[in-house]
Amino acid sequence: MAAPETQLMLSVGLIEKDVNADTLWVWCYPSVSAELREVLLSKCCLRQDSRGLHTFVFGQFRRTWYYISTVEVQEPTALKKVQFVTHFSIVVTTKDFNPEKYAAFSRVLCRMYIKHGSPVKMMEGYIAVLTKGVCQSDENGSFLIKDYDVRKAYLAGSVKDVVSQFGMETIILYTALMLKKRIVVHHPQVEALLEFTRALPALTWHRKDWSILHPYVHLTDSELENLRTCTGYVAGFVDPEVSNRSDLFDVYVNLPDSEITISQSAKEAMSMGKLHKDIGLVIVQSAENADRTDGQIIKDISIKTREILANLASLAEECENSKITLETLKQRHFPPATENFLFHLAAAEQLLKI
Repeated sequence: MAAPETQLMLSVGLIEKDVNADTLWVWCYPSVSAELREVLLSKCCLRQDSRGLHTFVFGQFRRTWYYISTVEVQEPTALKKVQFVTHFSIVVTTKDFNPEKYAAFSRVLCRMYIKHGSPVKMMEGYIAVLTKGVCQSDENGSFLIKDYDVRKAYLAGSVKDVVSQFGMETIILYTALMLKKRIVVHHPQVEALLEFTRALPALTWHRKDWSILHPYVHLTDSELENLRTCTGYVAGFVDPEVSNRSDLFDVYVNLPDSEITISQSAKEAMSMGKLHKDIGLVIVQSAENADRTDGQIIKDISIKTREILANLASLAEECENSKITLETLKQRHFPPATENFLFHLAAAEQLLKI
């Protein structure tokens, strides 16, 4: 029997664009819902001008992760001669976040499709990985699921790059993540969006929760409805119009201009004080140390986070039903910004008496 991680895959699909510039969903195994299929067609870039070809994108919709590899068909192949296909996308849907794993797997499937011009070999490769955790092929490359540890996927985003761009303002992102607020990030280039957003959940490493990540969202009813079901998130948009949608965010990140804005409605919860400055200094000093890796920076931030959470937990232990009240915090005479932060953090960590 294959390892449990092979059970994380849900489906494989094929989208093609022909010489008439028509884009069609042509095949999938075992199945994909009509709603998800429409989302995937909008993400694969084949409906757009081929100058905007994105070789690999990923995202999440209704708790299903999708990974899309897109290829321009070069002459001469069976695809070009017989089926008049100019481009195609392989779509893998899964339950887990692991871009490197599914990029590697979809590259193998792409090579299979170019060589054979039929989805049959792709289905065989998919079933081999599903049942044995491995897809071996001399000519198309091999793929072993065990080569791709989820912790590597979590660490592949660069916290160092985030801090390099935003410096002390990184504390705004950290605070928003700790308080499970809604962060919207805009960049016109999807690749930059994916790279930046995937790093943010690492700032709250104690949760190891990448389900908050929605790195590639369009302003469509179904996708926005999906976002609204989430309490807090990191959502990436290429459409600049999102800056006018204050109903979608507590914190807005304009990535090209390196600007972070806190929405009016979130300003009270996000007010900063000495505690935030101390955490910000830990983050910046660690990230500016050329000898420290991303993993070490995340560890430094995590140690500070655990210190705060340990203090919160000890306060909760002294309270009835281990739940903190505002009165408990007031008795400690914390500075106002610290009291405010701990109150909202207790709510986020389900330690608050309601």
